[in-house]
Amino acid sequence: MIATPIGNLEDITLRALSVLKSVDVIACEDTRHTGILLSHYGISKKLIACHAHNEENSSRGILMLLDEGKDVAFCSDAGTPGVSDPGARVVDHVRKNSSHNIVPLPGASASVTLVSAAGMVGKGFFFEGFLSPKKGRRTKRLSELLSRNEPFIIYESPFRVVKTLKEIADLFPEACCVVGRELTKQFEEIFSCPVSEAVEKLEKKGAVKGEFAILVYCERREEEDADDTQDTDA
Repeated sequence: MIATPIGNLEDITLRALSVLKSVDVIACEDTRHTGILLSHYGISKKLIACHAHNEENSSRGILMLLDEGKDVAFCSDAGTPGVSDPGARVVDHVRKNSSHNIVPLPGASASVTLVSAAGMVGKGFFFEGFLSPKKGRRTKRLSELLSRNEPFIIYESPFRVVKTLKEIADLFPEACCVVGRELTKQFEEIFSCPVSEAVEKLEKKGAVKGEFAILVYCERREEEDADDTQDTDA
């Protein structure tokens, strides 16, 4: 299971390149997307598609290849397989139906990339990923996340990002955020502000482009958490 760059192709690990060169087959979410990465590094391998719509069937095909003694690498389009990306069903199927080794190769992940540049001081965060596109389900889940009293990360498309941030601001006016747009890419943008200001900032841009990773938190709650960490038993 190979983590691949979320934008900048140079964010691939040396170990990942070594494995991609050595395996017999590469299963990938999108053969065209992975093909660009492989071409950049002069790697030519047999590619098979394994995406959200065929992952169940593809898992069986991957297991057959493993049973034949072949080494198979899996790459989702960008980031770490199984983290808001296909890959989990493949791992589950292979683990339940064989004794083949499943080897994770760590690397890029949009959530961890954002946290590293967020300046978040605290105990941790909750990773949610993509919310439901249906308003009722999305609002219900946002209410649940905001009631947890801890920072959380969501992914959002350019088509729904303003709408989602408005819902957060309506549900919790005190909420703040760190917004990462097009992380590691040419037009990368990272900014931190109250969620209501993020809405205004994005609306001023007009047509919003790029993929978003967003860390949502409440500054007051963060200060309380920091105070808690300083308390010691008498």
